[in-house]
Amino acid sequence: MATLQQLGSEKYVFLTTFRKDGRAVGTPIWVMPDGEHLAFWTPKDTGKVKRIRNSGRVTVQACDIRGNTHGDVVEGQASFGTRDDRKRVTASLRRKYGLFGKLTLIGSRIRRGAEGTVIILVRRPDQEPGT
Repeated sequence: MATLQQLGSEKYVFLTTFRKDGRAVGTPIWVMPDGEHLAFWTPKDTGKVKRIRNSGRVTVQACDIRGNTHGDVVEGQASFGTRDDRKRVTASLRRKYGLFGKLTLIGSRIRRGAEGTVIILVRRPDQEPGT
């Protein structure tokens, strides 16, 4: 059984969020390890952010850039990060994804401004936020 920590080493992870009616919506994303947890960075006006605000329930699974999944599905609980989380996670993104990660962050800052993105932290469902 895969863990969130193990999935943090994957280049892409298939994140599934859930609509109010329970329907699943999935998308491949970049993901960074964050201790025993996962973290990702996304524009704040995306559908996944809206769905996470509604219900933090998510699943994650290793995948390729096209979203073709492999390995175990792991249940998680998503929450929004703080400014300190943002600094830590964006530094991790720069390290993990190199030049392409740096260029993506710069492009996003130009298009959306400094506050146009959010950090999402994913922990096991049985853990409280901040643990």
